Amino acid sequence: MEWNDLTEGAKAVLEQTRNMKNDNIQIVEFEIGFEQEFETGDGDTYVVSIQEEDYESLKRYTKENEYGDKYHMARNKDIVKIILLENGKIPDNLSEFPVFRQYKKDALIKTEVEGEEISESTEE
Repeated sequence: MEWNDLTEGAKAVLEQTRNMKNDNIQIVEFEIGFEQEFETGDGDTYVVSIQEEDYESLKRYTKENEYGDKYHMARNKDIVKIILLENGKIPDNLSEFPVFRQYKKDALIKTEVEGEEISESTEE
């Protein structure tokens, strides 16, 4: 499966596994049904929307990708973790690795609440 065959939501998720490739395992967690508008540094905006068809696209890509990276994907209801593996193996202590990026509704709400607390404290 080629990169161009992926849905836009699937590309958004996979780009996060490539952004900071270092010695650590990369974990991106997302929720099917997630949608949010993001701003770029130059003032433009873009929308990340991850739907069921994006999940199916990611599932195919992680099995058939032609770029040599090894992925593991796990789904529990609507929450999905995609893991870019180092050395092609899932570590025994996966819970010790931080999630690099989250596209989840509860993470979005938490970020908004933290932002409000910061803006309230700077107004004083």
